[in-house]
Amino acid sequence: MSVKFSQIGGRLRAYRLGKGYTAAEIAERIGVSRAAVYRLEKGELVKIETLERLSELLEVSLPSLLGVEVEYYSSAVSFFERMRQLEEGADRVLGNFSPSSLLLFSEEYMDHLRTMLLETPVDGHTERQTYEEYVDSVLELNRERRAAAARRHTPVVSIVGARDIERFLRSGLVGCFDLPAAELEQRRKAARREVEHLVEIVAKPPAGVEIGIVEDTPSAQTFQVFEAQDTTWVTLSPYRLGEHPNVTSGIAMVTSAPEAVRLFRDIITGQWERAHKDDAAVRVLRDLLEQTEPV
Repeated sequence: MSVKFSQIGGRLRAYRLGKGYTAAEIAERIGVSRAAVYRLEKGELVKIETLERLSELLEVSLPSLLGVEVEYYSSAVSFFERMRQLEEGADRVLGNFSPSSLLLFSEEYMDHLRTMLLETPVDGHTERQTYEEYVDSVLELNRERRAAAARRHTPVVSIVGARDIERFLRSGLVGCFDLPAAELEQRRKAARREVEHLVEIVAKPPAGVEIGIVEDTPSAQTFQVFEAQDTTWVTLSPYRLGEHPNVTSGIAMVTSAPEAVRLFRDIITGQWERAHKDDAAVRVLRDLLEQTEPV
């Protein structure tokens, strides 16, 4: 196995953020300087003894820290930091999203997303203030992702399910089911604005962005393929940032295993071949807007 220390450093940072440790806290606990921790996260050569201490402290297996086969993330903060790193080095991102990639939502949506996440029911043992801080950490990382993708004009191939869009329009931008009728109406209007925004992107896509609308049922899994010159990665995530968002439940996975890459790339290729594109995709989205228009 060819060891890429920059990737180890990236995973170390992702797991550290997920645990809520500062670099100084990590340094104190494993007996190195804070500067040494920052150097490790930038890809400096790492002694195996140091990696063993880090894996124990961060409660992650040494193979996951090394990136052998599969990385597992039980924290949305860790996972989205890892996604940010992969997007930064990707030549192209292929994705199956529900209802759409966060990179394609409007800036207004990010404010709605915070509201949706804060009204999402969470474990009774989780303190509300702690959860709110966690949500803000997730949003900060995803704002960084969006800003970086806009700067880099990262090529994105996005598969969007028409049924997912319809459900998104009917549900509205909600995180729970018991909102007052007047509020629910406003949330549905906000969802319509997002789909109208998506129509504009499909009609006049930014450089590198390609969107396909599939009318049959796409894969229920949210996954992405990050293609880079030296390595291609696949991510699978239970974390949702669309309809009824979730950033607390489930385990996300990242792998560069050739078989996984091939299988998920094949899924995207098959979906892309049968997807509506360009004017046909615009018509599908406009039909959905018309079908779900309030009476």
